[in-house]
Amino acid sequence: MGTNDCNLQLSICNVLLAATAVIASAEAARAAGTSIAQVIDGVQPKIVKIYGAGGFRGMEAYQSGMLVSSEGHILTVFSYVLDTEYITTTLDDGRKFDAKLLGADPRLEVALLKIDAAELPYFDLQQAIEVEEGARVLALSNLFGVATGDEPASVQHGVVSVKTNLTARRGVFETTYRGPVYVLDAMTNNPGAAGGALITRRGELVGLLGKELRNSLSNTWLNYAVPIQQLRESVEAIRSGKFVSERDEKPEEKPQRSLDLAMLGIELVPNVLERTPPYVDRVHPGSPAAEAGIRPDDLIVLLGQRLIQSCKSLRAELEYIDFEDQIKLTVLRGQELLELTLQAK
Repeated sequence: MGTNDCNLQLSICNVLLAATAVIASAEAARAAGTSIAQVIDGVQPKIVKIYGAGGFRGMEAYQSGMLVSSEGHILTVFSYVLDTEYITTTLDDGRKFDAKLLGADPRLEVALLKIDAAELPYFDLQQAIEVEEGARVLALSNLFGVATGDEPASVQHGVVSVKTNLTARRGVFETTYRGPVYVLDAMTNNPGAAGGALITRRGELVGLLGKELRNSLSNTWLNYAVPIQQLRESVEAIRSGKFVSERDEKPEEKPQRSLDLAMLGIELVPNVLERTPPYVDRVHPGSPAAEAGIRPDDLIVLLGQRLIQSCKSLRAELEYIDFEDQIKLTVLRGQELLELTLQAK
């Protein structure tokens, strides 16, 4: 059997498993009366389908999100899907909106989008609860991109197998997030499911479905959700102007002498694309960057508390910093985030 045949059979199996999960959830709702069905109907309008970048090496250009304000704030995972100027979203009623990436916290791998809408149903993050092992839960998401318009999000039902901490799995599951997670017995680790909502059977918000995560030793997938309690502070920080992706329309004045990469001793990879990721190509010996511990192949993700998505945006942000000012760069090295302090000489 060829590789393509195996991949096709695997995709078919995944779709069948997803369909089985949805059917099982519906059967569970009927068995329990109308209450669970009503809960699902009440939550569906809060789930968002997100479309953006993808296609490279078969990567899907879609994921899920949840409304967290009546004004159109959407909580989702921070992934390559958002690495584009053209993010589109589809609500439960089929309405489509262009979305703006307000900001992201790469340490938690979460992002906040904004659409131009009002009076929307939403999850109140302050009302989210914690659950214990054995809790029966529902996971809502647009796994496999099944829903494209006003179709409902897919629903899976399952149990919280364990609440554990990813710091105990360093080097096994490759992720920058190292905090607590709910490990689930539902197969939520499928394309498109990331950013979906984990709720109780009463409709209470519990967690955000995590990105696809593979155990590098056993080659198995981890089905998990991040507790909302871990994300509240970051969401509020983004809404208040931290970890933002771009400056306001009326930027502050630039200093007479701005900081630049040459003063720091950093050379980035060639800027061949509009959004070339800001990887460090070379560090000059004896420079502030070398003394701070920056290395080639480091990916710069934050300048202070401002999100950096490209070589172009990093250079633009440095123009607003005086050459005498100390700065903090957060870099991704492998799967570890490091915060380093630099000052030009």
